[in-house]
Amino acid sequence: MATNARDREEFPEEKRSRSGSHKSAGSSSGKGAGKGSASGKTSSSGKRSSSRKASSSGKASSSGKRYDDDWEDEPVRKSHAGKSSGSKKKSSSKKKKAKQRKRLLLFAAEIIALVVLLGAIMTVNSLRKMEKIDLTEEDIKFNPKVEEENVVQKGYRNIALFGVDSRKGKLGRGQRTDTIMIASINMDTKKVKLCSVYRDTYLNLGTDSYNKANAAYANGGAEQALNMLNWNLDMNITEYMTVGFDALIETIDALGGVDIDVHENEISYLNDYQRSMYMEEGDPPSKLNENIVKVTQSGMQTLSGLQATAYCRIRYIGNDYGRTERQRKVLMACMEKAKKANPATLISILNKVIGNTQTNLDLAEMQEILSDVSSYEIVAQGGMPFEELRGSGKIGSKGSCVVPLDLEANVKKLHEFLFDIPDYEPSEQVKEYSRKIAADISGYRIE
Repeated sequence: MATNARDREEFPEEKRSRSGSHKSAGSSSGKGAGKGSASGKTSSSGKRSSSRKASSSGKASSSGKRYDDDWEDEPVRKSHAGKSSGSKKKSSSKKKKAKQRKRLLLFAAEIIALVVLLGAIMTVNSLRKMEKIDLTEEDIKFNPKVEEENVVQKGYRNIALFGVDSRKGKLGRGQRTDTIMIASINMDTKKVKLCSVYRDTYLNLGTDSYNKANAAYANGGAEQALNMLNWNLDMNITEYMTVGFDALIETIDALGGVDIDVHENEISYLNDYQRSMYMEEGDPPSKLNENIVKVTQSGMQTLSGLQATAYCRIRYIGNDYGRTERQRKVLMACMEKAKKANPATLISILNKVIGNTQTNLDLAEMQEILSDVSSYEIVAQGGMPFEELRGSGKIGSKGSCVVPLDLEANVKKLHEFLFDIPDYEPSEQVKEYSRKIAADISGYRIE
């Protein structure tokens, strides 16, 4: 084995032993010792295992080498004759310092390992509190064209985000979705695009019945809501996450608030939603929460979790179009804060909000997403149906709806927006749904 410069160094006491009248205790013969001193070369016995073997038997290695990690050999080396008292003290001091360095390094390594292990345990324990829903391939259905032909979406991770109007921690079927959003992540560039689907949009609910989009989650939970998105939009979404009010409030507070530009005409509604956040339908006015921090001025400011969640719920300015835009603004502000947060903060947030979250993502998938959070960049956001391709009006017993005037054209534009496909050809199913919607709204006034 080749020796380096450090291996070839001779310690002071070994030099004296070689130059004086005393022979090394481990010399097999005077002749052998003389050769070693004259040449200054290390012998083949200089390997670590040989050195330890020689020392443990009370004999010095014929190579005269000394290894930094052979500190257990010190009693043997100290027994060499001909050493002065000063030399012993100097050598002992060096050994003690080296031992201390090794102990410090080992201690640091143990602390790092402990922190990593603690983080993993906290993450696993947090995920046990989460409402995990298992959906099979048979549960989630795509249009045949998407399943058989569309290879473009394979380069993207499409996740459905649902925000439910829940005040008691209920996140499944029976809850209304205030937020329906698609987050599309380009897996190569880590660029993210957000697209809201307006909750009152008149669509096929994934059961061949037509109503407002948020009825899909209320009737059949996440499974039906995913099918509703896939059927109407030619998507291949299999993953989702649902959060309630508390999860959003706690996340924003843990991030230190979010910076939002509040307009003057939004202030009174924002404060009213803060008061009524936890009121159930039919509750008396005495249930209003007056223990709030009011927003008193317009402009860019840091909103707390309760304030920002109330801001997301405003629907009387800009109707549902304005509300979904506010929701996307808050989500983007959260993303920017999360990118700057340290891992300990993110683990703490996960631990706080996980009990008010439902998803079909497993531990490995969540870790994969969180590990890339600092790389994500939201590059575009919008809403569907698109402005020039939508209208609104009352559709019989369904009430006031957002109407895709031409669902087929909306789907073409959506695939161009999300996947940069300018000439996407919608599936036969989408064309059929488009004709059905046009027929259903023909007898109503749509503006």
